[in-house]
Amino acid sequence: LRMLILVMGLSGSGKTTLARKLCRSLKAKHLNADAIRSEYNDWDFSIPGRIRQAERLRNLASESDSDYIVIDFICPLKQGREIINADYTIWMDTIDSSEHKDTDSMFIPPSSPDFVIKAWGSDVQADILSAILSDLK
Repeated sequence: LRMLILVMGLSGSGKTTLARKLCRSLKAKHLNADAIRSEYNDWDFSIPGRIRQAERLRNLASESDSDYIVIDFICPLKQGREIINADYTIWMDTIDSSEHKDTDSMFIPPSSPDFVIKAWGSDVQADILSAILSDLK
């Protein structure tokens, strides 16, 4: 039984930092959207490009045999979140804007994330989330 966890939020919100800590604690596979874009040399940030990236991340997650998979992705569109179809969504709601105004303008906050982080910077948050997520499995 695998668990797919989406860590989402604006650029600079702390997604990758949290995702790395969760991956260490849960021994999870980490799918970082920037690393995947680099691997595929796909820097298309249009709406179709963002949808393609969500599909790519979903497909890579489905190919993994890890018990836990953490996708670390801005995921600004509701359609992208529906494609990923995570078991649990963590919204890094720690900043109001980023240096990427095009992304900020299309970002639709998730309507019902499982966890919302309003302020980031504590390893304790990562430890608590890891414990909760491992208990949910």
